Amino acid sequence: MRWLAALLLLIGLAAPAAAILPSAPAETAEPVSEPAPTIADTQDEGADNRIAERIRGIFSELPAFEAVQIQSNQGVVTLSGTVPKQDDIDRAEAIAGRVTGVVTVENTLERDVSLSAEGTGFSGLADRWSEFVRLLPLVAAALAVWAAISALGYLLAGFGALWQRIAPNSFLATLIASAIRFVFVVGGLVVALDMIGATALLGAVLGGAGVVGIALGFAMRDTIENYVASLMLSLRQPFRANDWVLIDDLEGRVIRLTSRATVLMTLDGNHLRVPNAQVFKAVITNFTRNPQRRFEFDLGVDADDDASAASRLGRETLAALPFVLDDPAPEARIIEVGDSNVVIRFLGWIDQCETDWWKSQSRAIPSVKEALEAAGFGLPEPIYRLRFDSRSASVPFETVGEARAERGRAETRQTLARQAESPKTHDDVAPQDEIGGMVEAERRRGGSEQDMDLLDDGRPVE
Repeated sequence: MRWLAALLLLIGLAAPAAAILPSAPAETAEPVSEPAPTIADTQDEGADNRIAERIRGIFSELPAFEAVQIQSNQGVVTLSGTVPKQDDIDRAEAIAGRVTGVVTVENTLERDVSLSAEGTGFSGLADRWSEFVRLLPLVAAALAVWAAISALGYLLAGFGALWQRIAPNSFLATLIASAIRFVFVVGGLVVALDMIGATALLGAVLGGAGVVGIALGFAMRDTIENYVASLMLSLRQPFRANDWVLIDDLEGRVIRLTSRATVLMTLDGNHLRVPNAQVFKAVITNFTRNPQRRFEFDLGVDADDDASAASRLGRETLAALPFVLDDPAPEARIIEVGDSNVVIRFLGWIDQCETDWWKSQSRAIPSVKEALEAAGFGLPEPIYRLRFDSRSASVPFETVGEARAERGRAETRQTLARQAESPKTHDDVAPQDEIGGMVEAERRRGGSEQDMDLLDDGRPVE
């Protein structure tokens, strides 16, 4: 092992020193700038004249430099005079500086702001007028193309029967026709401006129209929201004409759905216009869609009476009424124990096609009340005990109240017995919808074209 270690040491010492020592950092190359052109210490005879003549020859070919004077001395060129535009001043200096032999340019040119024929005033206006006159035939052709494309759009939009067949309702058909007219008019304008080379003008107009459209969109946000809501309601059809609806807290019969509002007739016979944006976001209760409807009312029996027996009696009384449906069956629910009574809620179902909801409820309440009283159930009012002093505690309030209640029950039973001996007549509960008749008369009269009815009986109600 010692011989192997010595051999490795000799090999390490024999390695070149360059491999052990760190290499020197490479020098970075610096950019070499080109030397500035030098100016000759002498000048050929006649060089200034040649420079001035060369510049005059170049400027003579450019109409903007007709009034420019050129002088050259020792290679220094002096420009004086006037030019039509401000940009021509720098342009003249750049041209003169490129001529061989020019050392520098002394530029004293000024813009001609006079109204003379040589300036840019009336001469520029005359040139533009001449150019416009030459462009008139092309403008006339562009206008003719625009008119032809627009007329084609109006012709296609005039096929009302086609759009009525494609669209689900007349409102959407009108919207499609308007969109076709708009697309063809704008497309014809683009083609016309492209013919006369004024597409840049169209871009500026459309950009300005976009900014104005955004501003109008914020300003007319409610109007646009109402318009979109009208479109959605015409597609969804949430109700039919003459439906009895409750829109949030607004109740009435539907007359028509227009492009701006939903027209209702309240139960008092008044017209009510609800914006469609409010209708679209509102909670709508439709009382007409389901012919079966339930009525309910509460009655309180004495706390000392049997509440379950009172419930059964009231339920049987409701079932015996001819206008109350057997399916679903009437119900009676004990919902509350009050200070002096037990509150029972009675529920019954009717068919609105044969029975008026208000009339049926008005008939059911006294029927159940009379049946409970005839059976001896008390329907007490709230009882309050007043104690004036310690001696009043001996007054038998409970005994007096019970005696009066018993006499009242006896009198009620005698009255019901006398009524049972005579023929009993039932109140008329047939539907009598005066408001519905008013709505139908209003719909027959119709509305204006702007108030077209968007309700469609051929589409399902959502």
